Amino acid sequence: MAVIRLIAGLGNPGEEYRDTRHNAGFWFVDRVAQEEGGRFSRESRFHGEVARLRAPGQDDLWLLKPLTYMNESGRSVGALARFYRIPAEQILVVHDELDLAPGTVRLKRGGGHAGHRGTRDVAAALGTPDFWRLRLGIGHPGDRNQVVDYVLHRPGKDEQALIDEAVEKAMEVLPGLLQGRMEEGIMNLHAPR
Repeated sequence: MAVIRLIAGLGNPGEEYRDTRHNAGFWFVDRVAQEEGGRFSRESRFHGEVARLRAPGQDDLWLLKPLTYMNESGRSVGALARFYRIPAEQILVVHDELDLAPGTVRLKRGGGHAGHRGTRDVAAALGTPDFWRLRLGIGHPGDRNQVVDYVLHRPGKDEQALIDEAVEKAMEVLPGLLQGRMEEGIMNLHAPR
């Protein structure tokens, strides 16, 4: 049974991107740090901001926000995973998902990148796509030519509330995920509410 030792939230650094849809992964790891009392600090060797959470009798849990921009997220995730010898199956990558409606959250292991450049780069850096993904729905603009503009803008108020709900749903199953109860997490997140 693989337990999660690294949660990497994907996004773009900088104040101008902080509230954009593409930063949903950052929002999640910020929420985990807030809940667990973790503090992020910049770590140049990992090309990102890192927080370490400690629980008695368990391995450290690392939270990571790559500062490499989305398309090069793998440089950061790969550096931390190699340094602490964390295998792909113990990594949870959290990212925005165009193919899911706002408010939807899904968990899966492996698979393709579906055009998401952040997960594609992580898979390339790890040498395998066999890591866990927590996919936070942000919806689709309806025209693929508008995708870049769409993900780099803020969601509307109602959309933001739905994305925040998805983050909270994911927070509810996180304790189980950290103990390796992935199937239970999938059932809880994917069940209709």
